[in-house]
Amino acid sequence: MKEIWLLTKGDNWNEVKEQVKDAIEIGFTGVVVDEAYAEKAKKLGRIGVVARRGMRGKIDGKDAYFINITSADEQLKAIELSSDASYLFLQFSDWRIIPLENLIAMKKGARLIAEVKSLDDANVVLTTLEKGADGIAVSSDVGREGMLEFYRAVAEEAGKLNLKSAVIEEVRPLGVGERVCVDTVTIMNVGEGMLVGSSAGFMFLVGSESEESEYVASRPFRVNAGCVSAYVKVGDKTKYLAELKAGDEVEVIRHDGNVRKSYVGRVKIERRPLVLIRARAGNYEGTVILQNAETIKLVAPGGKHVSVAELKPGDEVLVWLGKKARHFGVGVDEYIIEK
Repeated sequence: MKEIWLLTKGDNWNEVKEQVKDAIEIGFTGVVVDEAYAEKAKKLGRIGVVARRGMRGKIDGKDAYFINITSADEQLKAIELSSDASYLFLQFSDWRIIPLENLIAMKKGARLIAEVKSLDDANVVLTTLEKGADGIAVSSDVGREGMLEFYRAVAEEAGKLNLKSAVIEEVRPLGVGERVCVDTVTIMNVGEGMLVGSSAGFMFLVGSESEESEYVASRPFRVNAGCVSAYVKVGDKTKYLAELKAGDEVEVIRHDGNVRKSYVGRVKIERRPLVLIRARAGNYEGTVILQNAETIKLVAPGGKHVSVAELKPGDEVLVWLGKKARHFGVGVDEYIIEK
């Protein structure tokens, strides 16, 4: 998930304190404060705090560096520092795209956070080379309203996925098995849900329970996601549904591909009748195993929900095609066949 950091400014702790409180309330990833204020900032709430002293800083005992990219030498220095540093906070004098592209492509373990002064700058940072930097940093000079605007920009750019239409080929009831119901801390709308599948390379958009039926009230915070062995997409990684627990980060995906971040509030694993669904998108085929109940729905192009009880061959649903091979949830390049 993309990060957003606040670069605090102030002549005294009272000024900085209000800026840190705003960052916590809005949902910023962290704040950069003068070394003298770091311990006080940590006591205001749970938020990342970089204690800055000149061009260096510390976060949880690890190094952070502040670098102004003005030349190829500074770019090379940033790449070298990225091997050991936890964070690199970057400034770009004239906003040339090439240095940012080079750093995104060549950096090692450090997270790249680029300082931005406008929403246009933020869009460039978050989308360069499609992957983008790990996040942005904004000055407290923008004020609380400006912080809100930048936060929304990051939330919207938490990802824009290219969802595709797939044609249902098979709907087959299975026996009883364990399925995972994911209750989030977020209210979802019709057309939103999570990406789940039997393969990491072919995942179905399983809709939230945001529609009422004659049998049950809506549960707009819930995705009845699938069997315990299914994958769920979380950022650039996958997890097994059975691994999810309260507090874990998850993604809420909208039918147009927009992604926003949420967290698990509760996971329920219960024995239920299951149904296998097989679909094809071009030359790719995938499956998902869901609970066999009328309230479990996939999302069709346009955002309409389609109940698995009514789903039939020839229907179209939304899917996402990703990298197949995974090692502990991380994509790897290797030969693999998943059926």
